[in-house]
Amino acid sequence: MTISKEVRVGLFMVVSLVLLYLGFNFLKGIDFFSSRKKYYAIYDNVDQLMPSNQVYLSGVSVGRVSKIQIQQAKKRVVVELEIDSYVVLGDSSEAILNGDFLGTKFIQLSIGNVRQPLKPRDTLYSSVAKGITSFLEESAAPVADNLQSTLRKLNTILDNLIRNSQKIDGIFDDFKETPTKINHTIDNTNRTITSLSDSIKFLTAHINRTLRQLDPTLQNFKTISDSLKSVEVNETLVKIKQTLAKLNETLGQFSKGDNTVSKLMTEDSLYVNLNKMLLSIDSLAKHFNSNPKHFMAPLGKSQKKIQRDLKKQRKED
Repeated sequence: MTISKEVRVGLFMVVSLVLLYLGFNFLKGIDFFSSRKKYYAIYDNVDQLMPSNQVYLSGVSVGRVSKIQIQQAKKRVVVELEIDSYVVLGDSSEAILNGDFLGTKFIQLSIGNVRQPLKPRDTLYSSVAKGITSFLEESAAPVADNLQSTLRKLNTILDNLIRNSQKIDGIFDDFKETPTKINHTIDNTNRTITSLSDSIKFLTAHINRTLRQLDPTLQNFKTISDSLKSVEVNETLVKIKQTLAKLNETLGQFSKGDNTVSKLMTEDSLYVNLNKMLLSIDSLAKHFNSNPKHFMAPLGKSQKKIQRDLKKQRKED
């Protein structure tokens, strides 16, 4: 029996399509020639987990994610897992959602107590592992804090540099003005030195004139000194001695008591009499001043009236 060319082409196309389908699914992890069991895991968020993502046990691929469904009422995600039939899962097994450094998600199985194995289509415990991204985020948090602290310190340093730069600009401005001030000071100093030099010259000339004027005076002093040298000093001393001798002789006569002055100095009788006479004269003068009528009346007053007036005067005193 001869097969026509068209039939052969049709068969070839069918076989090619079947092989393509099987190959595509094989690449997705679907093996039609091996028996697998289905289990379920429920998550709040699968973080971009896709169907056909691998399921690993101790680093070995033992299945794949076959289906992902959302339960909107409970806000949960149900993940269907196809696991090779030779893998026995205990009732405490756990499906851990994990991911690699490139962000590819996968399910990591943790086998529980195999003495109580799970039946197909049972639900596994589920959890989400901290991926590299979370690890990096946690590790980067202290670094970010330190970086922020460093940036704040850097900002503070920059602010201080800006303020210091302003101060430095002010210092440079002062430096720019310093040569002008120095030149001004030098000019003032030169003028002062010139003025001092003129004053010194004037003072020197004045001193010279004064010295020239003092020359005649000095000559006069010299002449007087020479004249004093020529005086007879011995003759003057002799005259002084003679005068002192005469003075001693006069004082000796006073001390002998043979004249009136010496008697006044050595005897007190003459002094007492003179004192009494002076007291009488003083009393008479007071009487005359107080009662001139006793002396100036034509016949005077009687002695009794005079005594009476004197007693009255004493009482009044």
